[in-house]
Amino acid sequence: MTFLPSQAVLLPIDMQCGFDLAPWPKRWNAACDQNGLALLDAWRAKNRPLIHVRHDSVEEGSTLRPEHPGNAHRPGFVPLPGEALVTKSVNAAFIGTDLDLRLRRLGADTLVVFGISTDMCVSTTIRVGANMGLKMILIEDACDCFELPDGKGGTIPARAIHDAHVATLRVEFARVMTTADVLAAL
Repeated sequence: MTFLPSQAVLLPIDMQCGFDLAPWPKRWNAACDQNGLALLDAWRAKNRPLIHVRHDSVEEGSTLRPEHPGNAHRPGFVPLPGEALVTKSVNAAFIGTDLDLRLRRLGADTLVVFGISTDMCVSTTIRVGANMGLKMILIEDACDCFELPDGKGGTIPARAIHDAHVATLRVEFARVMTTADVLAAL
């Protein structure tokens, strides 16, 4: 069985409605929300520490701007009373926020991370956290990302982008687990 430290913090990143709106491209993981909600439910049932992360974009016209309806959390991902929320305006949840301070106050050195998108905010947060000396765990089947233009007139499928980033993170920055792994460890 996989071990999770009791002070490990669950960090759902950018589980927001705006990613379902134009101009965001096609995503691949239809189970992202279901897996993320299962993680939240199990984590809450064990009364473990949890910090939500929301992207409050400063980009004009973004579906993630605070005044846009897309800034809202996806159904089921709204922080409950007493649960912490960190808001950011860049990819890394550590930049311009008090996330590091919150983690130190909790005595936490391990983050269990999932969200949208694997290759952007999730990956950047994991890389920064690992560089800060934190133990990072990526829940790969509770993440999602978008297909992207390849710069040559074609498109790179979202699943290929996800798989490449998971592989890179696994090599140097994070332990990679599935939702089932975490649920079994709790």
